[in-house]
Amino acid sequence: MQYVRGAVLTFTSDPDGENHPGVEYLEDAVVVIDGAHIQSVVNYSNFLAEGGDGQAVHDVRPGLITPGFIDTHIHYPQMNIIGSYGAQLMEWLERYAFPGELAYADEAYAETQAELFMQRLFQHGTTSALTFTTVHPHVTDALFRAAQKRSARVICGKVLMNRFAPEGLLDVGDGDDENRALLEKWHGVDRLSYAITPRFAISCSPDQLQAAGDLLAQYPGVYLQSHIAEHPDEIASTLALFPEASDYAEVYERFGLLTDHSVFAHGIHLSEDELARFRASGSRISFCPSSNLFLGSGLLDLQRLDEFDVAMGVGSDVGGGTHFSMLATVADGYKVNQLLGHNWHPLKAFYAITRGGAEALHLADRIGSIAPGFEADLVVLRPPSDTLLAQRLSADQSLTGQLFAYMFLGAEHAVAETWVAGVPQYVRVDNG
Repeated sequence: MQYVRGAVLTFTSDPDGENHPGVEYLEDAVVVIDGAHIQSVVNYSNFLAEGGDGQAVHDVRPGLITPGFIDTHIHYPQMNIIGSYGAQLMEWLERYAFPGELAYADEAYAETQAELFMQRLFQHGTTSALTFTTVHPHVTDALFRAAQKRSARVICGKVLMNRFAPEGLLDVGDGDDENRALLEKWHGVDRLSYAITPRFAISCSPDQLQAAGDLLAQYPGVYLQSHIAEHPDEIASTLALFPEASDYAEVYERFGLLTDHSVFAHGIHLSEDELARFRASGSRISFCPSSNLFLGSGLLDLQRLDEFDVAMGVGSDVGGGTHFSMLATVADGYKVNQLLGHNWHPLKAFYAITRGGAEALHLADRIGSIAPGFEADLVVLRPPSDTLLAQRLSADQSLTGQLFAYMFLGAEHAVAETWVAGVPQYVRVDNG
């Protein structure tokens, strides 16, 4: 049994402020961990009154304990192209993303990068991720192995792409045999799940999209991840390739890819009719504000998603996104909302990267909350005392003020510890 003491923040529903019933905040509590799961969460005074040993607790005060962060869209093979200069989406893919992914044809390199990727996630408090790999099957194997070794909850899949990309990144045929073999090998093993992953409609022939849809229909519970309506040029190219479709969503719809286990990154430029069909199908959107700002793709209006009751998670979208930190990502999300004339409350942002992400992935009964029976994925937020973030936290003791400071000043300094399935996988060296 392990005992972690500090302030604890978790959610039961999407909040609109500190007094919302969906916010559960304890200023001084103990998270009791039994193996890989949370046994209980109790006020420290009650812990002592019930016979708990105060000397046995791991005291992280004045740290804030939250559920582990959930990234619903990231590209593991794009770590080394973060911050690549001077292009919007389609040119950026050609100039940076595709060459970066070609390097993963080397199996030893893919293994090394998978290890580094998991370390980077934990360093920034991310404990669960829905991620793209590359077209190479060994790259998906490498990431699943790295995640399995750490008992991490990772969802990924081999990228499907059989046109409009360099040699070495193209499937031969529809890629179905390799895709199916990886799915059957990994889906449901430990905390791993498989995602059928057509890169986007442009990169897949109709036959390849149909094969993906057929496979998705054969394996209930398997995920589908792709991109949609990210950039006006991408939309125009897609509709030119699929003239029978009236809009982008219909392209995927025709092949059976709009389902309640489908997560599409971006969705910036979806029409009202497309959003209505997302709601009807249960398909999800991953909000990727850092990438959208960096590539000049546009501003996703979260109020429109709310109006159409479309479920949403948040994605760092590394390497179009510029940081692994989900705190930095939601800070960019706040800026996007400001530009659209909306105020995104910090509690809503933290909900989106914890329980909200779990809801988007149909995992809210297992991750995204600090409550009895949930998997013990935790983040301890506590900056070193000599940082601007620590100074800012001391100046505003309100929960809203504290969370807002973590968002805007915490990308590099906030995360002190990251626990995955009850095991500390990252502990900052200056922690203490």
